[in-house]
Amino acid sequence: MHLPRAPSSPWLPLLSLLLLLSSTHTALGAVTTYGLVPAAHQTTAIPDGSAPQATLAAYDGTVLTPPAPPQPALGPDLRLPEQPRDAGAVQGLSIPHRGGAGFYGFSVEMSVITQTIGKNSTHIFPAFLNLMANIIERSGSVLVRLGGNTQEYAKFHDGLFEDGRITQKEDSGSLQTTETPAVLYTIDLFRMMANISDLIPVKWFLGLPFNDTSTFHLDIAEHGQEILGDNLVALQAGNEPDLYGPHQKRVTPYLPENYNQELESLFTTVDANERISNKFVAPSVSHSNPDWALDNIWSTGFIDRFASRLYALTVERYLDNNCFVNFGTGTERIPQDVFPNYLTHQTHVELLSDYLGTSALAQQANLPFIMFETNTASCGGFAGVSQSFGAAMWILDYGMQMAYSNFSNALLHVGGQNVFYNPWISPPTNQSAFNEWTVGSVFYSAMIMAEAFGKQESRIVDLQVGSPLTPAYAIYEGNTLSKFALFNYVDDRSGANDLLVALTVTGGVPASVKVKYFLAESVASKRDMTWAGQTFGNNFEADGRLKGDLNVTTVNCDVTNNVCGIPLRAPSFALVFMDGSSSDSQSVPTATFATTARTKGHNTATVPPEVLATSNGHAGKERQNLGSTSRGSVSGAERSAVVGFVAVVVSAVVGAWAVVRS
Repeated sequence: MHLPRAPSSPWLPLLSLLLLLSSTHTALGAVTTYGLVPAAHQTTAIPDGSAPQATLAAYDGTVLTPPAPPQPALGPDLRLPEQPRDAGAVQGLSIPHRGGAGFYGFSVEMSVITQTIGKNSTHIFPAFLNLMANIIERSGSVLVRLGGNTQEYAKFHDGLFEDGRITQKEDSGSLQTTETPAVLYTIDLFRMMANISDLIPVKWFLGLPFNDTSTFHLDIAEHGQEILGDNLVALQAGNEPDLYGPHQKRVTPYLPENYNQELESLFTTVDANERISNKFVAPSVSHSNPDWALDNIWSTGFIDRFASRLYALTVERYLDNNCFVNFGTGTERIPQDVFPNYLTHQTHVELLSDYLGTSALAQQANLPFIMFETNTASCGGFAGVSQSFGAAMWILDYGMQMAYSNFSNALLHVGGQNVFYNPWISPPTNQSAFNEWTVGSVFYSAMIMAEAFGKQESRIVDLQVGSPLTPAYAIYEGNTLSKFALFNYVDDRSGANDLLVALTVTGGVPASVKVKYFLAESVASKRDMTWAGQTFGNNFEADGRLKGDLNVTTVNCDVTNNVCGIPLRAPSFALVFMDGSSSDSQSVPTATFATTARTKGHNTATVPPEVLATSNGHAGKERQNLGSTSRGSVSGAERSAVVGFVAVVVSAVVGAWAVVRS
């Protein structure tokens, strides 16, 4: 069934505005918009296969062999336990997950901001904005952390870099596993973040450098709070301190109490700084050092000592690591061998059992509990695994299990072009003239999770069905049963493991339900994934907007026998809307304007530099090195309409933007 498209969200015209303002023609000293195209006239991306073969991990084409289907087959029928309509009658329901904030956010490694978000405050990538808009359409807002290993050696650079970028890397001298570079950043980083939040509801976390606790470098906190205001949620005090000793960042033994003493020193320094009043997140441990087991940390009195200074308790965890291949440490993992671990519900249950005690402590302290960095595997992920359809289902299942285990949020890590697991990534610089972006399979997971939880307060329960290959959840909005989430990890094209899932509800099922499916040919597939019939496209085909017609299935229920039979093919995921509706607004492209894959366009629209002298918080002299962004060209009447719109809108709004910040 195809549903009609709904009107755009009220904030989407602002997104259009950013696309109009997002590039700077340095030769003329004026803002230039290259080929902005109304969504209805978007040109088709380059045909798959016409792009040159890429070799960077982010665009890897490895396809693995799926595990053999179970014998005997699971099908054809799977009956779930009868589910109460009223949340009050449900045993084991999760904590309420607040509405208006998607469960999954994103953790962007500080050194790759200019590959994934934008070059500077006037060159924000439209694809990034479009992708965030897809999350926001469904959940209301999104959390983004800038940090990771590279935050530890971040240094403020007073001025601009010659190429106009807001960050630059240099050797840090670090000896840790991931060979962390130092990142230099400028004031324009915060202006870029603020401009994004002015246009779409993105909230930020920033990481403090913790490499030298004898003299805390608080520039990132001072500028972040001053420029971002309430859009800065909290500051991370140390990233994976349990690895400071093994990675030679501290004299050993370095134990939880040593970290506590450094936090005390940090907070004393912050108290003397009138420019900083933000709260912090900690301890952000990686579960890699037995001396730093969570019970050992809490036994130091950590929560009682620091609860008043904390926004949330945080941890970081990946299911596995690929450090042997990338850095020669640990045990070698063969992607084909570990692939089955990402095709079962059991790995979630076992992994998250380590955190059930901590989630209870967080509730007692009235603190959120956040998985601050996660993805398929640390040290870059696995070829053939991390961008597969199976990994996308696993990350979606992982998010639901975390929510059921009373995590408040989780942030999927974005590591740049040298890792396999990115939710999204720009094309290599030498291909940006003819290639578009790549949206990874796990971005679908985050988007579907946002839709499953929606914009209202939600709670979730694992229905704990028999097979770890077919997990299922029930989701309640407010006090009422809202959705079922159904997984089938089995890879079987014969149909023998296709299921008919029987849903029953206390008090009776509705006459019909709506179902959205997440589909691909195989768990090993890395292309042609669709959510309710729509796709972002394959490698080098994405502009951040869903393409294709929305396809929502209507399933008629047997009211007499109180059962809805939901088809669930092998493999697939289904989200069942029990109230018989699904939001049409979650089907439309969330950007009003987009660009083609060509960068050498003509007929650009320009605005005199004196008009934009102070827009986005920049003086004209600061803008001389800031580069262009939007791609493509547009012809005929379409060009005339877009150019006219640029001139009118920019002239109308620039006065208001000029005084936003200095």
